[in-house]
Amino acid sequence: MGEVVLLYPRPLARFPGRLLLLPLLPHRPPLKPLPSEIWSHIFVQALFEDDDQDTQSHNSHNNVLRSCSSLMLVCKGFKAIAMPLLYSCVRLHSLNSLEKFTAHLHSADRMWDSIRRIPYSTPGRWVQVLDLSELLSALNSSAYYAVNALLTQLFPLLPFLTQLTLCSGFLLSRRALASLTHRDGSSNLRALGGIYYDPLIYSAVATDEDPFVQLLRVCVDLERLEVIGIGLDDTNLESHFDSTEGLKASPIVVPLYLPHLRSLTLLSMPSSSLMHALLHSPLPCLQTLSLTPYDDIPFPASLSSLFLETHGQHLRAIFLFTPKSWPTHYHSSPTTLLRTSPNLRHLSLECPLPALAIPFKPPMTSGASSPPPLPLQILSLPRPSSDFWVTLEILLPFLPSLKVIRMRDVRWLRYGMNSHAQEAGVQGEMKEWNRRLTRKGIRLLDGDWKEKPCP
Repeated sequence: MGEVVLLYPRPLARFPGRLLLLPLLPHRPPLKPLPSEIWSHIFVQALFEDDDQDTQSHNSHNNVLRSCSSLMLVCKGFKAIAMPLLYSCVRLHSLNSLEKFTAHLHSADRMWDSIRRIPYSTPGRWVQVLDLSELLSALNSSAYYAVNALLTQLFPLLPFLTQLTLCSGFLLSRRALASLTHRDGSSNLRALGGIYYDPLIYSAVATDEDPFVQLLRVCVDLERLEVIGIGLDDTNLESHFDSTEGLKASPIVVPLYLPHLRSLTLLSMPSSSLMHALLHSPLPCLQTLSLTPYDDIPFPASLSSLFLETHGQHLRAIFLFTPKSWPTHYHSSPTTLLRTSPNLRHLSLECPLPALAIPFKPPMTSGASSPPPLPLQILSLPRPSSDFWVTLEILLPFLPSLKVIRMRDVRWLRYGMNSHAQEAGVQGEMKEWNRRLTRKGIRLLDGDWKEKPCP
């Protein structure tokens, strides 16, 4: 109960009166402090309000670092909430920063006692995303051993790591792969990107002994996988045929269990024990596949066409792409893509453009029912081709949902160029394709997903 307050308006009078002071408004109760979980949600909404693409950009990452550092200076409560957010996404840009980060986590792990209820030390257990793409892309090959040694020590300290991004060209050692595979929390991995795979090293053993196959066996919740191989040396095909001959007689003892894998990228990889294991494993949720075609290479030296045929039934998007190198050797693509993948929404083809076969066999009798239409909506091509236009005209009656054709290697000339430049070469073919497709209600876009500029 509140304290009684008396007022003495005439304290020197013979009979001074006393007045009781009554509050006009009730006392406002103090506000209850917000729980740390609510503050954490507020900070996440404020710091990561952009979309995924912007959040992964360099500028946005720096803004998050500055904001978390500022919040840590407000009070101890904000510091305890902002520190996990600060370490949740780690992006390292130099070998020195990787050394300091590994040393800091090791020092914190040594000071972690067994009295605490959580067995994993901080800040290692806060790290969920580790991005080393910029570090490894600018790394000298002489420092690969040092980086592999640091990663071998670092991976066991990250039990809740969900996303790991490396760089194509950096080869993980077997010790680093074993450290990533046999650590606590290996099943928490959701995304693996930029993985460089050399079949001459990893596929030299049996399929079940491949270190990447062993890693995928424990990553049961994996949703996105991106692997880049070393390609195919067309000048030494005989040795490649000899090295892959053993895949015919190497059965998979236990198929991989990847029930949540939705996006798979296998570039510059004609054949390998990793690809062989994925080929013979059920992938029920696979919807997006990026692949380098090798249809002119026979089995088992090439598994790409068989891979498309095996897992193409439920695919929604197929991106056929050959990474650019010097010299770039293009291989043919299968012509049965629309038959083996009847549920495609987006199809991206590679040079040389295949003469795609009609997705359904024509009926033998006139009374037979017409085949169901294909749901393809977007078709991406490297550049316009008069030969492929003949194929496209045959396929258009079977593609009633087709709305966009994109030329990914071509850009529209800006408005203001003279008419001769707009009619010459590829620009002239683009203009002719645009005129023909407009009649059919199909938009022609360039590599930037832009339409022809209006005059």
